[in-house]
Amino acid sequence: MAFLSSNEWTAICDKFINAQNFTEIKSRNDPENDPYRSKYKARDLLREIHCSLKSFEAGDGDEDGGPQGGHQWPTEQPVDGQLEEMFERGLDGDSPTGQRTVRLAAVEYYLGVNHVDTEELSAGQEHLMNCMKLLERCRVSTENVSLFIHVRNQLGILWAGRGETETAQSFLEMAEAIYLRYMKEDGSPPTDLVEYFTTNEKLLTHQEKNKKFELAYTHTMYYLAQVYQNLGQTERAATYCHSTLQRQLQLGQFNPIEWALNAATLSQYYITKGRYMEGRHCLSAATVISGLAGEVPSEAAAQESEIESERRDQLRQKRAEIARCWIKYCLILLEDAKKVLEDNIGELDTDLQEELKRKRMLEVEEEEKGRKSALLFGSEDTFDSIASLEETVSCLLPLDFTEARNVFLVGQNYVTQAKEYFQMDGYVTDHVEILQDHSSLFRSLAFFEEDVERRCKMHKRRVDMLETICLELHAQYYLMIRRQLMFELAETYNEMMDLKLTLANRQADTQSLDSHTIKKFNSLCSASTKYFQMFLDSLRSPEGKFPEHLEKEVLRPALVARFRVARLHSRLICSLPLTQLDNLNNSLENYKYVVQYCEAHPEAAAVVESELELSKEMVGLLPLKINRLKARMAANN
Repeated sequence: MAFLSSNEWTAICDKFINAQNFTEIKSRNDPENDPYRSKYKARDLLREIHCSLKSFEAGDGDEDGGPQGGHQWPTEQPVDGQLEEMFERGLDGDSPTGQRTVRLAAVEYYLGVNHVDTEELSAGQEHLMNCMKLLERCRVSTENVSLFIHVRNQLGILWAGRGETETAQSFLEMAEAIYLRYMKEDGSPPTDLVEYFTTNEKLLTHQEKNKKFELAYTHTMYYLAQVYQNLGQTERAATYCHSTLQRQLQLGQFNPIEWALNAATLSQYYITKGRYMEGRHCLSAATVISGLAGEVPSEAAAQESEIESERRDQLRQKRAEIARCWIKYCLILLEDAKKVLEDNIGELDTDLQEELKRKRMLEVEEEEKGRKSALLFGSEDTFDSIASLEETVSCLLPLDFTEARNVFLVGQNYVTQAKEYFQMDGYVTDHVEILQDHSSLFRSLAFFEEDVERRCKMHKRRVDMLETICLELHAQYYLMIRRQLMFELAETYNEMMDLKLTLANRQADTQSLDSHTIKKFNSLCSASTKYFQMFLDSLRSPEGKFPEHLEKEVLRPALVARFRVARLHSRLICSLPLTQLDNLNNSLENYKYVVQYCEAHPEAAAVVESELELSKEMVGLLPLKINRLKARMAANN
């Protein structure tokens, strides 16, 4: 029987340490024209180790120990069946033959990772599958379970990178199953991969082994989150992402600013699903953890050092992005409350409001239960800070103006923070999107305001923040953004017009409107018409021709704009019959367009169902009104 001498074993361990040094440290300084120089040196050392191990294996008469090349694919055998074989059959990991087999498998693993790192994917796959084949001879145990998981993680990454998501899924799910069963049946800190080539005096402590093993499983969860996202299984993806972030904090293995941005991104999934408590928790944790990255370097320091300048910009940008996620949280909370509380004409349903307030105490109790069962982030050092930040904004739907205003103010504070980085000079698109969100915050808050005059002022704030930018943006370079702003401005003026008329009717006490009110009403009506018409004109060709076929992304906005223009022309208040006739004819022309377009393009009817129905009705009624007006005009003449 062949045995390794102490010197031979020490030589193998030294080669492995050097290979790791080349891979993890020296490779960072490789020149651009030879980026894999250190990785190639590490590969040579790993091959020498492989040859040494194979020679002693052959000397022991173990001829069938090595793989014969080729590829192995995930079997169709159920996971439970595969696990049973892995845990119940094969060589013992602590037997001499089992140890040699696992060491050979480990070298194959490291060679596979090396080839993948140097973009030689086919060779990398072959080595990783050789590792898998060798491990088939072994029973999962404390000595090898970490390698069982690592190799499947790497194969999962490899196949995911090739777009073979389901193949990646099978490897990663098996890695997860192995971890879960091992923890259930054993759970002791397993041998780490580096310990296969370490002398006894350099073995890791239990704590170190446990941390590295848990980190390997954290990687499994991280990759599975991406796989499930690519498969469209968003709920599972969110669950795995949340668990990954939580484990990263527990293990202390994370980059604070990147972790924070990932948590803030996850919050956006939760809030779109109405899970405001989880969304708020993610955002609060993101804000607190981002603070661990330190203070933003001063401008003076940034100017003196290129590294500090880059760090300053990165910190400011990431924190501004987290602020934007907070804005979305506040906005969606307000918008979802509006959807719940509005009646069939879009106004606040006060009866429902009172009913929901009565149920609020029960909801608070349910929140507390959910809070305890939720997967929380943080450690003893950060729990209190995260909880304190959560208390600044509710995770319950606001039911009245006071509650809505509290949410609004938090959102507006983050608008200010986001705009400090995403300024108009350099970040036009981002800056405008933040302004649009700010406008939407005002719109949602206005829904809760009972005072009509104050509601008008809120909409006027929206106009003030959007109108100048809309007119200043380059018509060609920012066409889509300008269209969005035109449409929003048109709708805002339209809402102000309706509110002004409501207020005037209340104050007039059923008497006719005074000239000042009529002038204000017509001014708002004309402004709304102007922006709807600007939007429609933006759809014209360079020759000024309106398209015969509207593209899908502008179909509804264009038809709605036509419908609104028709309605606005008919609502203008004027004393001159000739002007009134022109307005009615313009109104009829636009109503006809909606009807005729839907007749020529039947698929459009479903997009503007209610507008089409009203347009058809007005196409039938307006000619009668026009003819009566013409008859009066003729009689007066």
